[in-house]
Amino acid sequence: MTELLALRPGDKTLEIGTGSGYQAAILAELGMGEIYTVEIIPALAEAAATRLQTLGYTQVHVQNGDGFHGWPEQAPYQGIIVTAAVERVPPPLTAQLAEGGRLVIPLGAPHHFQELWVYTKRGDHLDGEAWGGVAFVPFTRHH
Repeated sequence: MTELLALRPGDKTLEIGTGSGYQAAILAELGMGEIYTVEIIPALAEAAATRLQTLGYTQVHVQNGDGFHGWPEQAPYQGIIVTAAVERVPPPLTAQLAEGGRLVIPLGAPHHFQELWVYTKRGDHLDGEAWGGVAFVPFTRHH
């Protein structure tokens, strides 16, 4: 998924689903610019933020919140990576993607067939390409 983002050094990236912070650290190690990551579970967000700061990843910013909404205050992003399966691309993420930016996202219902998609933003629409079957945890939302 990281490779499919096709990021260049200095690109601003949004990650949905921080978890432990591992993916954000990988992006930082690859020399990306500022990395913004959103985690819905407060304890995971807090632990990841502490871990990443302790390890010196000052370019990684963690927010506790509903990833469906992204992090609009920091948009646009050259890359957005989603680490949980959702049935359709959340419109706020499309809006926050820079022109020519790439979105890597697993699409499909929980416990059903899911497929990894890579989208490139062209004007006001996304050009997509499927990259095969995957199995991800479901995308969690605040209700």
